Amino acid sequence: MSGVVTGDAVVLGLQPARLPSRALAVLIDLAVVWAVYLLVMIGLALATASLDEAATTALSIASFLLVLVGAPIAVETLTHGRSLGKLACGLRVVRDDGGPVRFRHALVRGAMGVVEILMTFGVVACIASLVSERGRRLGDVFAGTLVVRERIPAARALAVPPPPPWLVGRFAELDLSAVPERLWLEIRQYLTRARELDPFVGRRLAERLADELVTLTGTPPPPGVPADAYLAGVVAERQARDSRRAFAPSGEGVAVAPSVAGVAVPAVPAVPAVPAPVVLPPVVPGGGESGPRATGFAPPA
Repeated sequence: MSGVVTGDAVVLGLQPARLPSRALAVLIDLAVVWAVYLLVMIGLALATASLDEAATTALSIASFLLVLVGAPIAVETLTHGRSLGKLACGLRVVRDDGGPVRFRHALVRGAMGVVEILMTFGVVACIASLVSERGRRLGDVFAGTLVVRERIPAARALAVPPPPPWLVGRFAELDLSAVPERLWLEIRQYLTRARELDPFVGRRLAERLADELVTLTGTPPPPGVPADAYLAGVVAERQARDSRRAFAPSGEGVAVAPSVAGVAVPAVPAVPAVPAPVVLPPVVPGGGESGPRATGFAPPA
């Protein structure tokens, strides 16, 4: 399953790619690039047979720079970090903050790739990836980028973890009508892949999504609730409302009985809405209740 990308082309799944998958992606890219380069050189040899040696040398250098250096940079820029090899291996290049790469990032990676991949046959890139905590080569370090996995097993990508028990029913009065589907999709994808994210990036992403959710609902989060727990609680509340709406009674608490070939089928009683449990707000030591907080998410004491 492919990783979901937001409207700003931000990849939510930020699990750093390992060296074997990155090496395989590079080999695929090099095979394609070298095949194109050989075809271009054969075409130039046939087309420039009447030119002198200086012109032939200039065209050869220009072809090398355009095909082996310029083409990968252009592809990485236009596809936001997904070359043919990375696409085949389920990888993608993103910025350190999870955003899409731009031309300057691809340019730095491509320029450094000439030294650490082409000129040293990948030895420098392999050593740098093994030493780096997140498997980054020198081009990634200087460009501020990271190669991440875009594919995860479907069994792990579908299950949204439940909220903490102490948050069940806490958001029963929350107005969710202004929250767009785009944000719900981002939150669900974050929750399903939270354990695979880099801790620092995951925390920042959870805080950003939680702050956006607070802005749209107009209600500050309960005091002491972490951002990830807040998101899980709100998603669980929305799912509970959808379930109650799906089983809402159309008459007086009993669904209308359909008939098949003139034979009435017993109606299925509608499921009544279960009232949410009342959860008392946390008490601040020294007396009194803690007031609402507009921003900031911290673990409960």
